[in-house]
Amino acid sequence: QVQLRESGPGLVKPSQTLSLTCTVSGEPMTSGNWYWNWIRQSPERGLEWLGAISESGRLHIRESFESRTSISKDTSKNRFTLQLNSVIPEDTAVYYCVRGTSIRIVPKRPEDYWGKGTLVTVSS
Repeated sequence: QVQLRESGPGLVKPSQTLSLTCTVSGEPMTSGNWYWNWIRQSPERGLEWLGAISESGRLHIRESFESRTSISKDTSKNRFTLQLNSVIPEDTAVYYCVRGTSIRIVPKRPEDYWGKGTLVTVSS
């Protein structure tokens, strides 16, 4: 059974960089043509897809986040990361990592695997 687990700081100050790691267990990341996604949820904006990195390493980033978002992966450690620069209070949300067969992970599909999410608060 594939499991994903997000980790990172729960509190980040405005203007700093948010770094989250998703550790994948149960299967190697290279087991298939997967897309490794990051998505977040807040009461104000609902579910908001941020971006993904494909099995080949191609990046797909939401246009409005392109200037301050990067995603990378380390298949030797079976994990991938999200970096969100210059955070603002509106970046406060629960962040999820998702293994999907594409970047279209909403609505949820049974073949995709979601982490449990981690709450990140942006505040001074």
